[in-house]
Amino acid sequence: MRSREHSLTPVAALVAGLLAGVVGTVCMDAFRYLAYRRSGGGDSPLGWEFAPVEDWAQAPDPGQVVKRVAEGFTQRELSDRWAFPASTAAHWGYGSSWGALYGIAAGSLHDPRPLYGLPFGAAVWGSDYAVLPLAGLYKPIWEYDAKTLATDLTGHLVYGLGTGTAFWLITRWWSGAACERR
Repeated sequence: MRSREHSLTPVAALVAGLLAGVVGTVCMDAFRYLAYRRSGGGDSPLGWEFAPVEDWAQAPDPGQVVKRVAEGFTQRELSDRWAFPASTAAHWGYGSSWGALYGIAAGSLHDPRPLYGLPFGAAVWGSDYAVLPLAGLYKPIWEYDAKTLATDLTGHLVYGLGTGTAFWLITRWWSGAACERR
């Protein structure tokens, strides 16, 4: 068992976590894209990932959160032209931000492992079902069928495993690069 010889600084853990969160988001989106294709969807991966959002009524939950926060803060209604960029930025920002939290937590461990991402992904999933019903964007968890919850949990586990694996790889590279500079 190889352990990390040099601990990460808090900033390095945060940056590694942000990058790992991007990778985790790509993994989760790939999982969801494959499900979309299996159900008959025909868009390309980029066409699916960056499908236009014409107005706020079509905006996914991350965009709805941005809309509520921005309108609450500015006391002005956001025009529909912001639905697509806000939704896209919120989606990627959400995954990256959770990755940063993972980086801080995992970076404080002596030897973080890729599999630590699995309970992390489950925690992100659980937090979504705790917070988003309060915002009126999700129903309470008990109102969803088991298949929907299992599919969503699986996607979040893929996100967590992708984040955990990417963090592990990034920190291994980072530690190796630091040793070479000495």
